[in-house]
Amino acid sequence: MSSAKYVFVTGGVTSSLGKGIISASLATLLQSRGHRVTIQKFDPYLNVDPGTLNPYEHGECYVTEDGAETDLDLGHYERFMNHPTSQANNVTTGSVYQSVIQKERRGDFLGKTVQVIPHITNEIKERMQILGNSGDYDVVITELGGTVGDIESLPYVESVRQLCWEKPDDCMVVHLTLIPYLTAAGELKTKPTQHSVKALQESGVFPDVLVCRTEHEINDSIRRKLALFCNVRPDAVIQSIDAETIYDVPKLMKEEQLDKVVLKSLGLNFSGEADITRWEEFVFNLNNPKNEIDIALVGKYVELKDSYKSISEAFIHASANARCKVNLHWVHSEKLNDLSAKEALQGMHGVLVAPGFGPRGINGKLYAVQYARENKVPFLGICLGMQASVIEYARNVLDYKDAHSAEMNPESSHPVIDIMEEQKKITEMGGTMRLGACDCELKKGTIVHAVYGSDLISERHRHRYEFNNAYLDDYEKSGMIATGINPETGLVEIVEIPDHPWFVGVQFHPEYKSTVANPHPLFVGFVKAVLKNKA
Repeated sequence: MSSAKYVFVTGGVTSSLGKGIISASLATLLQSRGHRVTIQKFDPYLNVDPGTLNPYEHGECYVTEDGAETDLDLGHYERFMNHPTSQANNVTTGSVYQSVIQKERRGDFLGKTVQVIPHITNEIKERMQILGNSGDYDVVITELGGTVGDIESLPYVESVRQLCWEKPDDCMVVHLTLIPYLTAAGELKTKPTQHSVKALQESGVFPDVLVCRTEHEINDSIRRKLALFCNVRPDAVIQSIDAETIYDVPKLMKEEQLDKVVLKSLGLNFSGEADITRWEEFVFNLNNPKNEIDIALVGKYVELKDSYKSISEAFIHASANARCKVNLHWVHSEKLNDLSAKEALQGMHGVLVAPGFGPRGINGKLYAVQYARENKVPFLGICLGMQASVIEYARNVLDYKDAHSAEMNPESSHPVIDIMEEQKKITEMGGTMRLGACDCELKKGTIVHAVYGSDLISERHRHRYEFNNAYLDDYEKSGMIATGINPETGLVEIVEIPDHPWFVGVQFHPEYKSTVANPHPLFVGFVKAVLKNKA
């Protein structure tokens, strides 16, 4: 059995304080000291996973290598740690109750009355320790979604209490809270934090570290006050001041010595300093660009930018790599027509058409593709963006005027995008798409082969519809070629137009695999192509 250590990250006062970024920053610092670290997210909603949630409400659904549809925070974890997560890294209340009820139906509890305690909390504790028991990690950081005091979070807080009681030498709690600044009074206020900690203590959980989100510097007097009233050491009161980007946070946490405080609490070696030299080089390149470009991100969820979080972060990684500032212009596809597309995209140095589902906004995406293709503007289409490029080409080059995706128009006489064969008998929505990593063979002498520098790649998917291979010859004879093919199914994964500065559509989601340490080659290649075309 592994002797992994467990760090639980809770939140209080308000949501959106950045538990995920603090968790990822702590993991980055511990990794730099040689520790094997992973992060998991426990979400209190009753959905089994975020796969059926509205992006306007929840943001993007992040997909792991093993095909799990997860919370977008797992994207932050991977981008910071440069290490893949899995199904075990994201747990929801829905999945917990589903598992317990299935066990009850099988008779696993031998006729006992099934209750929140111990059955639900035992299930939660078991899942909290899966990664730790694997032997692959020294430290497992667990982020609890929601805030202390939420009814739906109570079983998780109780499970943390029990684990801290069962393993007092192996567990600790980091509580993230808010220190608001009252302009009228001209001072920071600690009472919200005191009340938040009190609520946590009333549940039997006593935080070892306070991370205080603030807009202004916290002085020593405030630190001592919080330490006294919240029963933590003064050096365990950590300031988390607002930063320009999330990528500044690891450096700020190092300056606050969060990693040392955590290691000390866990009884691990905390001598020396965390070496984040490469991270600091990344931030320096990000903050000191030599060039600047404008790229339009065309999608139907642009009001909530978290809907395309991995894409925007992948551009940040690529921009640091190329020492180029990428200005993303968020263009609502539902508002685009032939005329407005020209107005919205004129002056853009590149166009990305984003993923999505359903017919809303699809016509705007087609106009965006047409503009980029006809005006020789570098183009990248992802998932539905790739399918839009195929549909637009069929209509305006192949002259199949009613060409469409069977998803949008099942009656089209030219369904150039059709439902995958294995999807035809599936009726349930959750977790039933083509999900996770699949191989793709690249044709030599193509844009993608040059970008990846490889004959075979693996990328993550999330879709039900695919390129209709019945039309492949028509496309390739007229100038759009398939440059990436799944070796097992023959599925067209990538299309390109050679007679264009840079035109690539991919069925998969490259943004999921971009990290600080390894910017995704497609985004790097796209940014460099945009720079070249601009010059």
